Amino acid sequence: MPVLTRLIPSPVVVEIRSGALDDLAGVLADERISHSGRLAVAVSGGSGARLRERIAPSLPGATWYEVGGGTLDDAVRLAGEMKAGRYDAVVGLGGGKIIDCAKFAAARVGLPLVAVPTNLSHDGLCSPVATLDNDAGRGSYGVPNPIAVLIDLDVIRDAPARFVRSGIGDAVSNISAVADWELSHRVNGEKIDGLAAAMARQAGEAVLRHPGGIGDNGFLQVLAEALVLTGVAMSISGDSRPASGACHEINHGFDLLFPKRAASHGEQCGLGAAFAMYLRGAHEESAGMAEVLRRHGLPVLPEDIGFTVDEFVRVVEFAPETRPGRYTILEHLDLTSDQIKGHYLDYVKTIGS
Repeated sequence: MPVLTRLIPSPVVVEIRSGALDDLAGVLADERISHSGRLAVAVSGGSGARLRERIAPSLPGATWYEVGGGTLDDAVRLAGEMKAGRYDAVVGLGGGKIIDCAKFAAARVGLPLVAVPTNLSHDGLCSPVATLDNDAGRGSYGVPNPIAVLIDLDVIRDAPARFVRSGIGDAVSNISAVADWELSHRVNGEKIDGLAAAMARQAGEAVLRHPGGIGDNGFLQVLAEALVLTGVAMSISGDSRPASGACHEINHGFDLLFPKRAASHGEQCGLGAAFAMYLRGAHEESAGMAEVLRRHGLPVLPEDIGFTVDEFVRVVEFAPETRPGRYTILEHLDLTSDQIKGHYLDYVKTIGS
């Protein structure tokens, strides 16, 4: 008998709407995640701590843990502190670093995670990966998907606009990442998970083609859904392939070569995606992507984030070293620094300076 269906690792609950945060306790009880209200809530000293005052009265059985940063040591320390309690679930309330720490700690103590992001800066809010700083720089650690994701659009709108812009760049870069995956399939026979690729690509396209802006509830809803779907796509494929190609290699190149000057993750991924699309000969798509990124206030040229052309050439040349074994348009073309510079100058002419 053939297997006609498959189980997809995904959250039990996804709530994306205004006021979702105030209904956190009710949602967890209704979905049988926590009837008792015994929760370990990880928060930052910033936005999470401020929101604690707002929702603590509705979570009388919760224990609150303030997380200092986004390091592996922070996550291990959090897990150690939570071991002393008896909880139904862990809630990560805050930005990406807090949620990644909570993901890792929840996995370490064997509890489900509820992700409550306070911004939409990247697609990690629903992914099976925790990205944490360690002694070697930064590492990615496999963890279970969140059991629930609650995104309050009112909270998202109150966050600095640069976080939303970063999320836009990360979501749009899916289009380039999937194109790289398909390239590797054609050249190397790398297996593609069609469902994961479809979800990631359509998430990126939805953000790219939405006419709204970062102040619109409709646009924020689509962006939040796109980031959640991207996380689920990564769970389906078992790795970051649906959302990480040359765009992310270029991002990592910025981070590793210029750690003190690097821009946000999503800004660099969006710029990397527009340039990677140009490299693969999709000049019209590259120009269209650059136009949308500009409309939302994101960079499309290295000068937009304080880098010279020569520095960008160095980043692109170094980028393949950041993900050994991953095949993208950068590995395929294997360009010299002079060739990269030539392509970049043509790219500028295509998208306009």
